[in-house]
Amino acid sequence: MQKRIYLSPPHMGSEELNYIHEAFDSNWVAPLGPNVETFEKEVAEYTGTKGAVALSAGTAAIHLALKYVGVAEGDYVFCSSLTFAASCNPIVYEKAIPVFIDSEPDSWNMSPIALEKAFEAFNKKNARPKAVVIVDLYGQSADMDKLLPICKKYRVPVIEDSAEALGSSYKGKANGAFGQFGIFSFNGNKIITTSGGGMVVSDDLDALKKIKFWATQAREPYRHYEHKEIGYNYRMSNIVAGIGRGQLKVLKERIKRKKEIYNNYKKAFYEYPQIKMMPIADFGEPNYWLTVITIDTSSGVEPEDILLKLEENNIESRPVWKPMHLQPVFRDCEFFEHEEDIAAKLFERGICLPSGTAMTDEEQQRVINIIVGCFNKKELGKPI
Repeated sequence: MQKRIYLSPPHMGSEELNYIHEAFDSNWVAPLGPNVETFEKEVAEYTGTKGAVALSAGTAAIHLALKYVGVAEGDYVFCSSLTFAASCNPIVYEKAIPVFIDSEPDSWNMSPIALEKAFEAFNKKNARPKAVVIVDLYGQSADMDKLLPICKKYRVPVIEDSAEALGSSYKGKANGAFGQFGIFSFNGNKIITTSGGGMVVSDDLDALKKIKFWATQAREPYRHYEHKEIGYNYRMSNIVAGIGRGQLKVLKERIKRKKEIYNNYKKAFYEYPQIKMMPIADFGEPNYWLTVITIDTSSGVEPEDILLKLEENNIESRPVWKPMHLQPVFRDCEFFEHEEDIAAKLFERGICLPSGTAMTDEEQQRVINIIVGCFNKKELGKPI
């Protein structure tokens, strides 16, 4: 069997080990340390925000951001439905109630039409969410100029879930810098990784100070261990922060390669009207984290046919995220759709393709050949 092609595996550079060795040589191997502090400064500088706090996961970042804006038991939080569960699970950590907002077709991100519907419905019953979690899906920004004014009108803070979108931008401004808080993930499948970890960024330095306090077990500044609040063991370790510093140095190269991979697929599928690329909106520049396609099933080919055929050939692919409003655990939560249920349609027809930056052109051609082969075309193996 040929070498397995993964969806989006880690891609190490040449600098990560230097920072890890520094951590070992200086004995800074526990949480906190010079790599953590420097990584925070570097990410804040990259995103144009005033500060950052490095945490154990992007999920932890969302959790503490929600906690800071006052989300508590019985509160409502609006959240993009087409996303990974980590976007909304922290809502439930605080015993609040998720309300899911549909996608719009131009970017697959949160629909301003659906968001306005949700606010109007809640306004009629004299209720208001405590926060809105806007996701930048698959590395592409949501349409902030349409979404943010709606949230501002109702005086509700925004948490920008840019877990998948480090390096992306909206009208020239870095993603992660649009809400009261922005969050990033450095999980192993992201465009850069720390093996595991996350970051919260903000212009509100007092808020970041409080988040850092909670993330270090809410330990008061006494010689002994004093706790007046419940805290969390959420800080990033100095070793993994070293990996992040090395990875950040090659972020531009990774984005360039991701874009090449997207364009290679786009060129290869151009003559196959049954295959549609995830649209790239003209209001920003994504990081092309994953290349995603949708399949016109009137062709007689189902997405599952392609997924299975790729797996038979030792190639990993995935369906598009199953929307949160369709997940059994959230079956009782409210959902506000666009003009029809866009998120559900994307889930039914969408496939995430291998997009690893270390993937060779030859490996990508393997993927392409198998996909177009599912449509019984004869002209296979054309060079990218």
